[in-house]
Amino acid sequence: MHKLVVFALAALAPLACSRGGQSGTERTVIQNKGSDTLVNVAQAWAEAYAVIDGNVAVAVTGGGSGTGISAMINGTVDIANASRRMKAEEIAAVKSNGINPVEFVVGIDALAVFVHPDNPLSEFSIESLRQIYGEGGTFETWSQLGVTVPGCASDEIVRVSRQNNSGTYAYFRKAIVDGDFKLGSRDMHGSKDVVDLVGSTPCAIGYSGLAYATDRVKMPCIKKGDGACIAPSRTTASDGSYPIARPLLMYTRGKPQGAVKAYLDWILSDQGQCIIRDKGYAPASPVSCA
Repeated sequence: MHKLVVFALAALAPLACSRGGQSGTERTVIQNKGSDTLVNVAQAWAEAYAVIDGNVAVAVTGGGSGTGISAMINGTVDIANASRRMKAEEIAAVKSNGINPVEFVVGIDALAVFVHPDNPLSEFSIESLRQIYGEGGTFETWSQLGVTVPGCASDEIVRVSRQNNSGTYAYFRKAIVDGDFKLGSRDMHGSKDVVDLVGSTPCAIGYSGLAYATDRVKMPCIKKGDGACIAPSRTTASDGSYPIARPLLMYTRGKPQGAVKAYLDWILSDQGQCIIRDKGYAPASPVSCA
């Protein structure tokens, strides 16, 4: 954990003061970095917690799950946010520095597939998504899926994806692609960028966290095997019926103590979990919200 001589709140520019509050005690900064899927929730948590404990500031930055995990390996964060689980080699790298990473499930996301609102498709199977995104997949045009998309004169399926340091990219690759992605996708830095591009591009398809959905995109239901086609929602993420739901995670460098423990305990309390629910994700456990 890092002691502050320059106060920062939720990754805002630091203020020119070395001590916080009338008590004259130093403020404690919790460095929190990682998943773009979680960054908006993490900022909301940080802002709410500043009201609860004015002697603690949580500095939040995004950059992707891989960025947060790398910062944990390098010892520059207290909490790494991730929308995928740490890889064995990442865990080994943290342990090589004498630290055991500890995982906390802080929410559940229904990883949504987005198309333009004018796209007539209302459902995808896991296999059809693999054929669209996966190396060797045969689907290159919308007519191969039996539809004509208004405004998409080329008929081309424009594949929108995430950069490879993203936990969303890694999860989609494992759950859907089951191998390598096709070359030629448009790889976006953030979830909002995916939604914005799909919403303005009739030929496009993309994927991202449910909380980034807007009225400028359409979210078809997803079907796995012979099962029912399930729409993404907080409810279907929570009950496990949505086929590509995933846990949202925070990792700490060893068993959390002090201010970091107090902060994580609050995140997992009803108050913290109601914030993630209000941001569009399912809470990690049943909660009672006003």
